[in-house]
Amino acid sequence: MGEQRQRPRRRGQGELEALVLSALKEADGPATAGWVQERLGGDLAYTTVITILTRLLAKGAVTRERSGRSFAWTCALDQAGLAARRMRKVLDSESDREAVLASFVTGLGPDDERLLRELLRPAGPDGED
Repeated sequence: MGEQRQRPRRRGQGELEALVLSALKEADGPATAGWVQERLGGDLAYTTVITILTRLLAKGAVTRERSGRSFAWTCALDQAGLAARRMRKVLDSESDREAVLASFVTGLGPDDERLLRELLRPAGPDGED
Protein backbone atom coordinates (compact mmCIF):
# COMPACT_ATOMS: atom_id res chain seq x y z
CA MET A 1 0.00 0.00 0.00
CA GLY A 2 1.15 3.49 -0.79
CA GLU A 3 1.80 6.19 1.72
CA GLN A 4 -1.22 8.30 2.55
CA ARG A 5 -0.60 12.00 2.79
CA GLN A 6 -2.39 13.46 5.72
CA ARG A 7 -4.11 16.74 4.91
CA PRO A 8 -3.57 19.52 7.38
CA ARG A 9 -6.46 20.12 9.73
CA ARG A 10 -8.72 22.86 8.44
CA ARG A 11 -9.11 25.65 10.97
CA GLY A 12 -12.31 27.58 11.50
CA GLN A 13 -12.59 31.28 10.77
CA GLY A 14 -12.77 32.14 14.48
CA GLU A 15 -9.61 30.19 15.20
CA LEU A 16 -7.73 31.93 12.38
CA GLU A 17 -8.96 35.33 13.54
CA ALA A 18 -7.75 34.54 17.07
CA LEU A 19 -4.31 33.57 15.74
CA VAL A 20 -4.01 36.77 13.70
CA LEU A 21 -5.18 38.96 16.60
CA SER A 22 -2.72 37.24 18.91
CA ALA A 23 0.14 37.90 16.49
CA LEU A 24 -0.86 41.57 16.12
CA LYS A 25 -0.94 42.02 19.90
CA GLU A 26 2.68 40.85 20.05
CA ALA A 27 3.79 43.53 17.58
CA ASP A 28 5.60 46.61 18.87
CA GLY A 29 3.39 48.77 16.66
CA PRO A 30 1.48 48.52 13.40
CA ALA A 31 2.43 45.34 11.52
CA THR A 32 2.23 44.30 7.89
CA ALA A 33 0.36 41.22 6.70
CA GLY A 34 3.74 39.73 5.77
CA TRP A 35 4.96 40.19 9.34
CA VAL A 36 1.79 38.52 10.67
CA GLN A 37 2.22 35.64 8.22
CA GLU A 38 5.84 35.18 9.27
CA ARG A 39 4.93 35.41 12.97
CA LEU A 40 2.41 32.59 12.48
CA GLY A 41 5.13 30.36 11.08
CA GLY A 42 4.29 30.85 7.42
CA ASP A 43 1.71 28.04 7.39
CA LEU A 44 -1.01 30.42 6.16
CA ALA A 45 -0.94 31.84 2.66
CA TYR A 46 -0.37 35.59 2.43
CA THR A 47 -3.76 35.99 0.73
CA THR A 48 -5.42 34.13 3.63
CA VAL A 49 -3.81 36.51 6.13
CA ILE A 50 -5.06 39.50 4.09
CA THR A 51 -8.58 38.01 3.98
CA ILE A 52 -8.61 37.48 7.75
CA LEU A 53 -7.29 41.00 8.41
CA THR A 54 -9.94 42.46 6.09
CA ARG A 55 -12.69 40.55 7.93
CA LEU A 56 -11.31 41.74 11.27
CA LEU A 57 -11.29 45.31 9.92
CA ALA A 58 -14.98 45.01 8.99
CA LYS A 59 -15.69 43.78 12.53
CA GLY A 60 -13.81 46.70 14.09
CA ALA A 61 -11.24 44.36 15.63
CA VAL A 62 -8.27 45.90 13.80
CA THR A 63 -7.38 49.21 12.22
CA ARG A 64 -5.08 49.85 9.29
CA GLU A 65 -2.98 52.67 7.96
CA ARG A 66 -1.31 53.07 4.60
CA SER A 67 2.32 51.95 4.64
CA GLY A 68 3.91 52.33 1.23
CA ARG A 69 1.91 50.30 -1.26
CA SER A 70 0.26 48.14 1.41
CA PHE A 71 -1.16 48.56 4.91
CA ALA A 72 0.08 48.28 8.46
CA TRP A 73 -2.44 46.73 10.85
CA THR A 74 -3.07 47.32 14.56
CA CYS A 75 -5.16 45.32 17.00
CA ALA A 76 -8.18 47.35 18.20
CA LEU A 77 -10.07 44.59 20.08
CA ASP A 78 -8.89 41.59 22.02
CA GLN A 79 -10.59 38.18 21.92
CA ALA A 80 -12.99 39.16 24.71
CA GLY A 81 -13.98 42.32 22.83
CA LEU A 82 -14.52 40.36 19.64
CA ALA A 83 -16.70 37.79 21.45
CA ALA A 84 -18.72 40.58 23.10
CA ARG A 85 -19.24 42.18 19.70
CA ARG A 86 -20.57 38.86 18.31
CA MET A 87 -22.92 38.54 21.30
CA ARG A 88 -24.27 42.06 20.73
CA LYS A 89 -24.76 41.31 17.04
CA VAL A 90 -26.85 38.23 17.87
CA LEU A 91 -28.84 40.18 20.46
CA ASP A 92 -29.45 43.04 18.00
CA SER A 93 -30.77 40.60 15.40
CA GLU A 94 -33.56 39.30 17.66
CA SER A 95 -36.96 40.96 17.85
CA ASP A 96 -37.58 40.17 21.56
CA ARG A 97 -34.42 41.48 23.17
CA GLU A 98 -35.81 41.11 26.71
CA ALA A 99 -36.68 37.43 26.19
CA VAL A 100 -33.25 36.68 24.75
CA LEU A 101 -31.46 38.38 27.64
CA ALA A 102 -33.72 36.69 30.22
CA SER A 103 -33.10 33.28 28.65
CA PHE A 104 -29.35 33.90 28.54
CA VAL A 105 -29.16 35.02 32.17
CA THR A 106 -31.30 32.16 33.51
CA GLY A 107 -29.03 29.71 31.70
CA LEU A 108 -25.89 30.97 33.44
CA GLY A 109 -24.16 28.82 36.03
CA PRO A 110 -23.79 30.11 39.61
CA ASP A 111 -20.24 31.41 39.09
CA ASP A 112 -21.14 33.30 35.92
CA GLU A 113 -24.29 34.68 37.54
CA ARG A 114 -22.24 35.95 40.50
CA LEU A 115 -19.72 37.54 38.14
CA LEU A 116 -22.48 39.21 36.13
CA ARG A 117 -24.03 40.61 39.33
CA GLU A 118 -20.62 42.01 40.37
CA LEU A 119 -20.12 43.60 36.97
CA LEU A 120 -23.58 45.20 37.07
CA ARG A 121 -23.30 46.47 40.63
CA PRO A 122 -22.96 50.27 40.60
CA ALA A 123 -19.69 51.64 41.90
CA GLY A 124 -19.65 53.93 44.92
CA PRO A 125 -19.03 57.69 44.64
CA ASP A 126 -15.25 57.32 44.56
CA GLY A 127 -15.32 54.35 42.14
CA GLU A 128 -15.39 51.69 44.86
CA ASP A 129 -18.18 49.47 46.13
